Amino acid sequence: MRSADLIRAVRDKQAILPAELAAFVQGIARGDVPDYQASAFLMAVFFNGLSDELTAAMTLAMRDSGRVIDLTSVPGLKVDKHSTGGVGDKISLPLAPLVAACGVPVPMVSGRGLGHTGGTLDKLESIPGFRVDLSLTRFVELVQTLGLCLIGQTADLAPADKKLYALRDVTSTVESIPLITSSILSKKLAEGIDALVLDVKVGRGAFMKTEEHARALAQSLVRVGTQAGVKMRALITDMDQPLGKTIGNSLEVRESIEILRGHGPEDTTELTMALGAEMLILGGVAKDSIEARAQLGNAMRSGAGLAKFRAIIEAQHGDPTVVDHPEKLPSTEHKSAVLAKMAGVITDIDPYVLGTSAMRLGAGRAKAEDRVDHAVGIVLVKKVGDIVERGEPMAYVHHRGGGIIERELKTIEAGMVIGASAKAARPLVVDVISG
Repeated sequence: MRSADLIRAVRDKQAILPAELAAFVQGIARGDVPDYQASAFLMAVFFNGLSDELTAAMTLAMRDSGRVIDLTSVPGLKVDKHSTGGVGDKISLPLAPLVAACGVPVPMVSGRGLGHTGGTLDKLESIPGFRVDLSLTRFVELVQTLGLCLIGQTADLAPADKKLYALRDVTSTVESIPLITSSILSKKLAEGIDALVLDVKVGRGAFMKTEEHARALAQSLVRVGTQAGVKMRALITDMDQPLGKTIGNSLEVRESIEILRGHGPEDTTELTMALGAEMLILGGVAKDSIEARAQLGNAMRSGAGLAKFRAIIEAQHGDPTVVDHPEKLPSTEHKSAVLAKMAGVITDIDPYVLGTSAMRLGAGRAKAEDRVDHAVGIVLVKKVGDIVERGEPMAYVHHRGGGIIERELKTIEAGMVIGASAKAARPLVVDVISG
């Protein structure tokens, strides 16, 4: 089918064959399909969608546009986790070593932060020396020997996705469930995994603002991933306040170490356990959540998860002593308190407001080419539901000084609302979608 005919068929909601769509996507990857036709296709999909069968065909074509990692030499079922992104979401850092310590190999290819959301790679690179740009050969070696590796997407992993995502960004076609599904899964399937656990976030700090949209995305991801032959599970989780008590790269590494020690905040610890339990079940080492949580708890208490984190830091050229001496992580010379103007209860913390403020301080990027300051960020002293006294610190801002700080202190203060009583919070895990 000619490219123009395929675009017309999608535009007019006419039937096309999966093989025809796959050939079109392969043409985009090779450069045979010009950007203007690829953009027209994206807009047609944005308005009319794609069936699960066609979304699966597009996903596999994008996966096969580059190298697909072969992990058959690694014993056991290989399981990864993907989050759709949020504020304070550092869960991959404690989760991957904890799950690997329980015997499930975790090959993890992660991304960088953009806008108000953070990125796993930026957090890892706040560890002195840590490298996320390892070769795929070394990636496979570390999954074989240590049971995990954490790297960034390489140029030869799903290159069609990189090209299509760049076009989606400039043609206002990002918010399309079939396009989001194929983008996420093409990269994950290229890892050579057997199973995938998804953390689909919902709320003001998430990409999906409503439970309806979050559920639709989770269901699409699970259906299409299952069609592609991967075991799938999706958790829909709350992002209506920051996750944990830290926002900012080195600060979140510190919190991750505390989670592995069994002393992390209640919400980040619980989400680590919930996602980890699903990974152990899909990985075939636990029959149910009770058994899985017991294994994860043992790995925390014994220090096995922390030892695995220390080992992967060293293997990826980082300084493993930060696990025992987190003061070696980047830090700022300035720390300012956000003080409560009245007594009461913290009724709301807007994750978008705080995430955007952290970005402006330097913890994130407004544009992909921006540099990140690994040391700056926000530490929450109070969470929603906590009692606060007048003049008491609600948060501390770690910063470099300068005129920006006074504005950001006021912004953060406005994002933390004090009232007479807290509203009923949405549960941390809203729903679980199974394949």
